[in-house]
Amino acid sequence: MPTIREIAQLCGVSVATVSRVFNQPLTVSREKREVVERVARELDYRPNESARALATKRSGLIGLVWDTDHRRPGWRHPYLQELLIGLKSALSAHGYHLLMLATSGSAALRAVGASLADPVAYVNMTRRHHLGGLVLIDSGSDASAFTAFAQSGLPCVAVDVDVDGPRATYVTSDNVGGAALAVRHLAAAGHRRIATITGPRTNRPSVDRVTGFRAAMAEAGLDVPPEYVVEGDFYRPSGQAAMRSLIALPEPPTAVFCASDEMAVGALLAARHAGLRVPDDLAVVGFDDIELAALVDPPLTTLAQDKSGIGVAAARAVLTMVHGGETPEPAFLPTKLVVRASSR
Repeated sequence: MPTIREIAQLCGVSVATVSRVFNQPLTVSREKREVVERVARELDYRPNESARALATKRSGLIGLVWDTDHRRPGWRHPYLQELLIGLKSALSAHGYHLLMLATSGSAALRAVGASLADPVAYVNMTRRHHLGGLVLIDSGSDASAFTAFAQSGLPCVAVDVDVDGPRATYVTSDNVGGAALAVRHLAAAGHRRIATITGPRTNRPSVDRVTGFRAAMAEAGLDVPPEYVVEGDFYRPSGQAAMRSLIALPEPPTAVFCASDEMAVGALLAARHAGLRVPDDLAVVGFDDIELAALVDPPLTTLAQDKSGIGVAAARAVLTMVHGGETPEPAFLPTKLVVRASSR
């Protein structure tokens, strides 16, 4: 294995410059960085990750905090799969890798006598691994851990949940604007009785989508009866159950905006079982634009999120802080209305 000193001699630069290329690449000019990286590839040089972590107190790892308990449906959601691809690709392009961290109730935490009620244990995990930063994906169950991470001073970027801390920010979609687009689309088609199937009331994107829905309904001069707002959990069975309750109303809606495509698919199933024709008797709009949205019958009108883009934005934000930059402002990625046959 060639040494860092040999790499420096062959490149005509200092040992310190070579070290910065592998530890703080953004502090080295692009020209020098490309020369060093080319010579390192030719000699098959690989930095000693353990030694580098000890010397810099930071590894080439970014922690990913996300509850992947197999008993919960969240880890299987297509939205998160595409987000993770964008996150991983953007980090890999800068020489960083993801390390999944255990969360509440895990064997790893129990082994050190920790629990969800002991948020300090989460922060200690990051120190043991010399993590450069963290990406937090909201699972709805780790509020204490998220607070501890955000307040720790370690660079933290949360997805779909606003966090507060000295070096913490978040990335999400324009959920308010997206929901408003859905209502305007339905109102423009002549619908006046428009209902919504929401996500959990404790979830930030869900709350924002309800806010956008109500604002656009008011803008169109349309009433929102209390029974026209039904809570779901983002997954198909809850959408199906919510749609059945809406259909059973004395004056059922002629259109429904669902806060996720999975719930919208459930709404389509309920409508079909009730003998309703979509979109003739009932228009349905979802949110996410997962792959299934274009494959159901009829194809689903939806608000497309830039799922991979959210992952990339999270990676860029955490790396900016890892390399000493200012804490980025929260990022709100735009959504796009994709009109298909489920609405008109």
